[in-house]
Amino acid sequence: MSTISASTTSTTGYVVTSDTTGTLVLQTGATPTTAVTVASNQQVTFAQPANLPNTFGFKNRIINGGMVIDQRNSGASVTINNTAVYTLDRWYDRCVGGAGSAVMTVQRSTTAPTGFTNSKLTTVTTSKSPAVSEQFWFYQAVEGLNMSDFGMGTASAVTFTLSFWVRASVTGTYSVAFQNSAQNRSYVATYTVNAANTFEYKTLTITGDTTGTWLTDNGVGMYVFFDTGSGSNFNAAAGAWTAGTYYRTSGSVSLIANSGATFYITGVQLEKGSTATSFDYRPYGTELALCQRYLPALNSTSTTDPVALAFTPATTIVRGQFDFKVTPRTPPTGITVSSASHFSWDTGVASGTPSAISFTAASSQSARFALTVTGATAGNAAVISFSSASGQILFTGCEL
Repeated sequence: MSTISASTTSTTGYVVTSDTTGTLVLQTGATPTTAVTVASNQQVTFAQPANLPNTFGFKNRIINGGMVIDQRNSGASVTINNTAVYTLDRWYDRCVGGAGSAVMTVQRSTTAPTGFTNSKLTTVTTSKSPAVSEQFWFYQAVEGLNMSDFGMGTASAVTFTLSFWVRASVTGTYSVAFQNSAQNRSYVATYTVNAANTFEYKTLTITGDTTGTWLTDNGVGMYVFFDTGSGSNFNAAAGAWTAGTYYRTSGSVSLIANSGATFYITGVQLEKGSTATSFDYRPYGTELALCQRYLPALNSTSTTDPVALAFTPATTIVRGQFDFKVTPRTPPTGITVSSASHFSWDTGVASGTPSAISFTAASSQSARFALTVTGATAGNAAVISFSSASGQILFTGCEL
């Protein structure tokens, strides 16, 4: 068996057709470009061009770009006032307005373009004209391990493309910024919202940075910022890598200055190459697992859901161990629960509701936490369960 090889630099991929004479035609566009004649049972191999976009595996380096995962809030609105908080999984929002007069709310929304079920909705509830040093934006930090092949900071840095769907009540030019972990290298790009309250598809192609320090470990490989009205100290010209921290261009829309303004976004995709490809729809379970690397969490579905096996080292303590379904980015350093009253403990001979829950320790496989109780007998095995359908346990400190 012989092999016939052919290659091309086309980025459109290969289409192979045949006719009744045994001729195979290699087509890289509308016009056939290579034809070879083969005999029966002969193998034909066509080499894939080096710059063919990745359409398999982890194409989209943004996690939860479809805004479907919301472990913390389950779609509830989150108020952002003079602070910075995680909202939907993997998304971090900042609204810093001097004395805290500016207020935004963020939540998962079911308003979405065709092909999507959810979007991330930002609403300005109290407007503000930003001072020069104030910051208003949201971002996702892409882990360095997930984009080491971008070659950032080297002569081999690749061109990459950001694409997304956006709907805003305020039309005009908006800014997106890309930064390294130290935030001393920035690239500002712009896009235009042409029609108010209408989903529009946007693509931005960026030439990779050949200088600066870019992490390829489990730290921040790249920040992707969507500006919502930062002050003029953070203005830069669009279209070039610049030393410093910049989020926007002069003249970009300041969403925070418009009371009642809304901004929806979904289908966010960051990929190698100069062409935006179709959105990387991953299975829901896969997307959830990707999010749990940064936020090990458990939300109750009933009033009897088990949480962890435990034991009673003292009459006032029930100590539980929670085994992670996904290895976290780093061992958690803290715990947040909906309310201690949403939990119960049971040894078989005694049971009750804890008055408090505290973090004890964690590794990359599990975390220990302690319930403050009364009426336990030291040395007993126990089970910790939810006692409310609103119960939630979050292990924090793994985020980027």
